[in-house]
Amino acid sequence: MADPDGGERSRRAARAASLSSSSRPTSVSAKQPCRVKFICRVLRPVVQGFLTSLGYRAAIGRAPSARQLRDYLLVPEVTRLHAENYGFYGRRKMHALMRRQGWVIGRDQTERLMRLAGVRGVRKSKRVLTTHSDKTTVLPADLVNRRFTAPAPRRLWVCDVTYVATWSGFAYVAFVTDVYSRRIVGWNVAATLRSEILPMQALDMAAWGAGGDLTSLIHHADHGSNS
Repeated sequence: MADPDGGERSRRAARAASLSSSSRPTSVSAKQPCRVKFICRVLRPVVQGFLTSLGYRAAIGRAPSARQLRDYLLVPEVTRLHAENYGFYGRRKMHALMRRQGWVIGRDQTERLMRLAGVRGVRKSKRVLTTHSDKTTVLPADLVNRRFTAPAPRRLWVCDVTYVATWSGFAYVAFVTDVYSRRIVGWNVAATLRSEILPMQALDMAAWGAGGDLTSLIHHADHGSNS
């Protein structure tokens, strides 16, 4: 007796074989010119109908969305503000600046617009230490007792050393400040932190500017390399 379900199983197997063979994309030579309709017809079995020539033309002719129009407006503004601030601002500062300019914008949107504009902030480099205290060294007494006030000029000078990041590396700056006038009376710049020379050259410049008259003057420095 013939199997009543045998015919149905045969038809299903034939249909599955037909679908399997039709789902393989047709091989196309790299030099063969392809129209949009041909590409959609070849790829249709693979993408299950999501790609069609009608959908492609509809996407090309579709009007820009409100988000795209806002991006067209804001990307040049982000580029301009970033350039006006020397390219330093990152997402946080750029977001605050855009808000001050009157734009209603969030941080995530600011970050996305900066990516579209191809700009980003400058990250802080590794911190440079200019103070190297030696616990075994006998230090001079603190003659001002941390009271940085003066009744007249040339009574109290304070010295410090800092660094400035440049395109070619770090530059080290020693400067002497008159506490009374808050004026820098001596300074010196070097490419390396010369702890024995850099602060003394700044002090020599301040002394030369004072005409050599250092009567009743106290020169104060911290406990780092400039002490």
